[in-house]
Amino acid sequence: MGGFDHNEFMAIRRSRERRPSVMDMMDGALFAFAGLATIWLAYLVFRASIRPGWPMLLLIVFWVLLTYLLLPRLHRILTRLYVPGYFIGRARTSDGLLGDPVNLALRGHEAQVHAAMTRAGWIRADDLSLTSGLRILKSTLSRRSYGEAPVSPLHLFDRQQDFAYQQEVAGSPSKRHHVRFWRCPEGWMLPGGYAVDWLAAGTYDKSVGLSLFTLQVTHKIEENTDVERDYIIATVSDASPEVEVEVIENFSTGYHSRNGGGDLIITDGNLPIIDVRPIEVPEAAVVAHTDSRDKRPVQTVFGAGVAFLRGLFYVPIALLLFFVPTQYIQGVDVEGGRWAMIVAGTVVALIAFVDIGLAVAVFVGRNWARIVLMLSCVLTTTIAFVGNANGSEVVTLATSLPTVGINIMVLLALTSHRARAYAIRGRHLPKHIAGRPYAQAAIPS
Repeated sequence: MGGFDHNEFMAIRRSRERRPSVMDMMDGALFAFAGLATIWLAYLVFRASIRPGWPMLLLIVFWVLLTYLLLPRLHRILTRLYVPGYFIGRARTSDGLLGDPVNLALRGHEAQVHAAMTRAGWIRADDLSLTSGLRILKSTLSRRSYGEAPVSPLHLFDRQQDFAYQQEVAGSPSKRHHVRFWRCPEGWMLPGGYAVDWLAAGTYDKSVGLSLFTLQVTHKIEENTDVERDYIIATVSDASPEVEVEVIENFSTGYHSRNGGGDLIITDGNLPIIDVRPIEVPEAAVVAHTDSRDKRPVQTVFGAGVAFLRGLFYVPIALLLFFVPTQYIQGVDVEGGRWAMIVAGTVVALIAFVDIGLAVAVFVGRNWARIVLMLSCVLTTTIAFVGNANGSEVVTLATSLPTVGINIMVLLALTSHRARAYAIRGRHLPKHIAGRPYAQAAIPS
């Protein structure tokens, strides 16, 4: 069996043939429900916007829903069916579309990669978060440079890049050199038997425009990606002459294609391997280890934040029910109303406690809490849909549309690939299996 013992072979076979768990099937159903709910939400917003006056501003909200929520979710559903989940020399976007070509490989520890890039004048990009998002907004409004601006997430080995480096061009936010890095699974080899520690995708942003596939505002890349690949090699080699470069010629067929934003890409198919192991780094730095699945995503923070604020909203209501004298509330029987208010206050306080508890559990990455919070959003959305369908409570901007919209956005956030990966990050394949060539097909797509 080419070095496999029987137990390892059977473990791999069981991993590949493993039936989806109840949680997996529930995740899939919630993912699909969120997509359908987004279609309904987009319809409701569009219906509310076709009125004269200020409601026409909702057309902007409709465009945001269409381009940043609905189309990406539809792409994600479709690409699960026809885009391969194993390594094919291309990264994937968060929507599941084929992204930039993987055009570099490296050998060495993470600390050596950081040292090589820093010496070469590259700046490590910040992770995409609420804080970095605010910095982007601030730098845009003030027209100031933000050299550590985040790059959009791309996926390889079923996870987002572990880190990225970039160089601004003349302080322009629309032009920059950038390269993303993914740690390879332990023992994993490139086709042909080449052992490497990192894979990378380097491209040059030449302008800002609209994505061909989702209509989102995004960076447009220079189509000849080999130029950026060779630039990265040149800067690293000039700054660290001790590194060695080996080129796998014709690693992939040279092709003309498009990336996830619809930009044309051209490559000769060669794959250089940069060996940064000769770079000396402090011994303490070698133990550093980065895994993007351990980084709390914005989607998780958003879902937890909504639940937390919802819980806080119920707290003053509970206090009012507990402590406001009955005679000050119109329509409440003074004699029998006190106990009714205490019971109601207890129920509201319990709801607040559950919401805040769920928020904390989702924030720290508990998968069960993520599922429960999504189910509560499904219940709220379903009730609103039924009421709107039978006419008992029409969903409009003046009634429950904002609440419905927030619940659907929480569903979209928590069913995203990043939120799910963060919640189940402890369920990775065993290292001795993930490192084998046959295990590529066992990594979920």
